Amino acid sequence: MCLGVPGKIVAVGEDIHQLAWVEVSGVKREINIALVCDESPADLLGQWVLVHVGFAMSLLDEAEAQQTLAALAHMQAVGLDLDDVPGEAHNALR
Repeated sequence: MCLGVPGKIVAVGEDIHQLAWVEVSGVKREINIALVCDESPADLLGQWVLVHVGFAMSLLDEAEAQQTLAALAHMQAVGLDLDDVPGEAHNALR
């Protein structure tokens, strides 16, 4: 399964050929913005994007980004709970 994760663009280069920096849940990483940059990269500062394998795939509004992050956090919490279930019960839940 492929999954895109919302991130907020916190730094950009001078053109779309330079990598930008995005913050995803407190972690900063470099991404390619060529797929979402129509004008100046500076216009993307503070924007939310859907990040997949190092590429910004699409722009998101902040509400959608926050909802997606909350859903991902919930999925992680459920996964951690399942890891605490012993033996056959654990396998039945998966």
